[in-house]
Order: sequence, then C-alpha cells, then structure tokens
Amino acid sequence: MAKISILGAGSWGTALSVLLSNNGHDVTLWTCFEEEASMLREKREHADKLPGVILSESIGITTDLRSCLLDPEICVMAVPSPFIRGTAHSMKEYVRPGQKIVCVAKGIEENTLLTLSEIIKEEIPQSVTAVLSGPSHAEEVGRGVPTTCVISAKERADAEYLQGIFMSPVFRVYTTPDMLGVELGGALKNVIALAAGTADGLGYGDNTKAALITRGIAEISRLGTRMGARQETFYGLSGIGDLIVTCASRHSRNRKAGFLLGKGYTMDEAMKEVKMVVEGVYSAKAAKQLSEKYEVEMPIVSEVCKVLFEGKAAKEAVSDLMLRDKKVEAPMLPW
Repeated sequence: MAKISILGAGSWGTALSVLLSNNGHDVTLWTCFEEEASMLREKREHADKLPGVILSESIGITTDLRSCLLDPEICVMAVPSPFIRGTAHSMKEYVRPGQKIVCVAKGIEENTLLTLSEIIKEEIPQSVTAVLSGPSHAEEVGRGVPTTCVISAKERADAEYLQGIFMSPVFRVYTTPDMLGVELGGALKNVIALAAGTADGLGYGDNTKAALITRGIAEISRLGTRMGARQETFYGLSGIGDLIVTCASRHSRNRKAGFLLGKGYTMDEAMKEVKMVVEGVYSAKAAKQLSEKYEVEMPIVSEVCKVLFEGKAAKEAVSDLMLRDKKVEAPMLPW
C-alpha cells in the first residue's frame, strides 16, 4: 500500500482517488476550495463534476497543501493545465527530494511552450516527475469501465513502479520512455477535438470526423517527431487512442466546446456553457507557436486558432481546409 495525495478535486482527480483507493492505497484528495472540500466530505460525491461516483470514507479530503505533501510517496497532479505552474510553485517547499509527482493534466504552457512535466521539474527540481495519459474519461474511470493508459518517466524503474500503483482489473497501464511524445499527444489532441466538435456543430457527418482524426494525428506526429518524440507514440494510447475518444465522446469537454462553436457561439460563450476548463483552447495558441518554431505545417491547428481568436466563421475554416493545394498523403512512400 502506498500513501498518495491527489491535487485537484475536479472530475479526473476525483475519479483517480476512487481508482487508487479501490487499489488499496491510502488516498488524500486536495482542493483549494473550502466549499468544495465541505461538499465532498458531506456528500462523498462530486455532484457537479462526477455525479454518481461515490468516494469511500477512507479517502481523506483536505485544503491544507502542506499536510498532504509531507508524508505521501506519490503526488498526483490533477489540477487543470493553466494552474499547473502556480500549484507546483506553492508545493515546492514541501516536496522531499525524490518524491514522485505524476502529472495527469494535458496541455502546453502558452508563453514558454513547455510541457507540463517540464513546468513541474522547473518549479520542483528535487522531484521525480512522471506523466499518465491515454483515452480515459473520468466519467468512465470513476465507474470502473475498463480503460487503458500509458505512464512515462525518465527512469524505467520509476515508470514500472507507478504502473503497479495504478494498475487494476479495470485500469490497464502500459509504460513508455517517450515522455515528450505522451505529453504532446495528450495536449494537441484537444485542439483537434475542438475542430471535430465544430464539424459536428455544423451538421457534418462521420466522413468529416474520420478525416479530422486521421489528418489530425498526421499533424501531431509531424510536429512531435520534429521535436524529438517517437512516431510510434502517436499511434498508441496517448496519441491516436486519446484523439479518437476526445473527438467522438459525449464526455469530451473539448468536443462540446467545438460543437458550440459550430453552432455559432463565441469562444467565451462556449467555455462558459461547458462550465469546466477547456484545455484545447489554452493549448491551441501554443500548438500554433510550436508549428511556426519548428516549421511544421499544421493546417487544422491553424484554422482552429483563426476560429477561436480571430473571429473566423467555422464553416469558412472547413472550406479553406478542403480547398488547400493538392497534397500527397504519405510523401515518404516511393512510387
């Protein structure tokens, strides 16, 4: 049994607290909101974000950051990506050398273009940092629906140790050394999911969705491999697997926000309607900046940014994607 603290009591943090508690670990769930903590203690359920998933009495609930970091072997970072740096900065003085921090959020920091694990390592250099990603909606993980994910760390021993912590009869975990690829896949698929949702909102069909998914993973893998990640990663759980579920699922907040954009909502209106952090909006600008920095063509990402930040009509963006110059699908293949 391990002692584990989970920082962030949103839907994903709450679902993971249930999973890890069911695995027999000593789990504490932290939130910075006293009102949220009181609700979780009293109802043992996050009625707003994860209704129907009950927290056992053994799961501790706290707002005291110091107390939930001093003893645990593992800290799971489940706060939304825009708040990773601020939370990590607040944690720094309490984290012991070698303490393991598993980041389960997905995103890229807009100004620095750093991945979330890079932010954590920058703020808490004494930590051992890992990432967990894959097609894993909290609504299903919390209910014990069979799910597979991938975990990555710098050292194989750390990844394999954490694999054993999370693994259960309903939560299968693979390992990989490609932390950069795992994080890029998890962050960039949210941007493609905004496009897929927008196509749904416009009333387009399965053909359009399939096109966005396949050409989307082509964009992600082009950028990722240019940055030093492994192409195999993007055709695995944290790449195409996560992209499929985020583009297609009714649970996907990124797809829902895109759907509303397709219906004519502005970006701000869509985000208010979703009522949760839409991480693809925060990652879109970073993705565009990375494509320019590494000179990688990413037309879907580019059009998503124009819709989000320049007021371009969604239907016009789709038309411009369709009418681009003729291309070869796989330039590396010989005739």
